[in-house]
Amino acid sequence: MAGPTGIQGDVRNLSEQAYDRLRRDIIHGELFPNEKLQIEAISERYGIGVVPVREALNRLSAEGLVERKSQRGFFVATISMTDLEELVKTRIWLETLALTESIQNGDEAWEDALVLACHRLTRTHRRLPAEAGREISEEWELRHKEFHMMLIERCGSRWLLDFCSTMMDQAVRYRNLSMNSNPSQLRRQGAAAEHQSILEAVLERDTARACALLTEHYMTTLRGLRSVIEPGQQIDTADEGHPGSDAESAA
Repeated sequence: MAGPTGIQGDVRNLSEQAYDRLRRDIIHGELFPNEKLQIEAISERYGIGVVPVREALNRLSAEGLVERKSQRGFFVATISMTDLEELVKTRIWLETLALTESIQNGDEAWEDALVLACHRLTRTHRRLPAEAGREISEEWELRHKEFHMMLIERCGSRWLLDFCSTMMDQAVRYRNLSMNSNPSQLRRQGAAAEHQSILEAVLERDTARACALLTEHYMTTLRGLRSVIEPGQQIDTADEGHPGSDAESAA
């Protein structure tokens, strides 16, 4: 018979599973902004108990992906163009600082790892989930984050890396929501060339050029999202098919 420690370990393991699945669904735009997250419905969908689900929601609330409203429960965090602009501005501030430090501290092994990360990203086809399935889309997102995190990996601050990682995930959420809400909106074609240009500047240890290219890379994405996320636009929650929707909760 499992003792109290074993039981606690099982709960923590299930909480991690609930956290990972909820976080992935929010970031990939499968759970919509302002959508009510009914604990019982989520528990049923994922096949995980209500206690681990509640722990996962509290954790996601601390990360800003979920909002806990007094007397009303949990909701997927809202989005706005103003918040996105602030996010991009802050990313540029922190990541150019981290990139500057990383270039100063980087060695040959870091350069080799960076070249490999860029090669893997380039090799992975960037497709919409509707065209090629969720697995391919997730693989591209994984490679994309791997490359951007490798750029700043030698900054010397684990705190800074954690902040940058969190902001990257938030940016991915905006991008995925824009595509889910506008199926005709394709991922922009020039990103691969931009990644290659950033890589070349870094390998040449041209810090000013690398930071300028990274800044323009993020600003180009922001300008593209402005065309599909208007200021004050509300992305509607689907009436059904989501674990937290009012239709399913009432069923």
